[in-house]
Amino acid sequence: MRDIVWIIVVILVIGWLVGFMAFPDVGGIIHLILVVAVILVIYKLVTGRKV
Repeated sequence: MRDIVWIIVVILVIGWLVGFMAFPDVGGIIHLILVVAVILVIYKLVTGRKV
């Protein structure tokens, strides 16, 4: 279960890079989702849960 967060983050980073290069309009939406994923990872690290 803990690896799922990292898999999602990696997929979002790749999707953001592809979207940024190929579709600049969609890149903004993917960027927003990526920011949410980073916030979730930081939250898990701060709360002390094993990531």
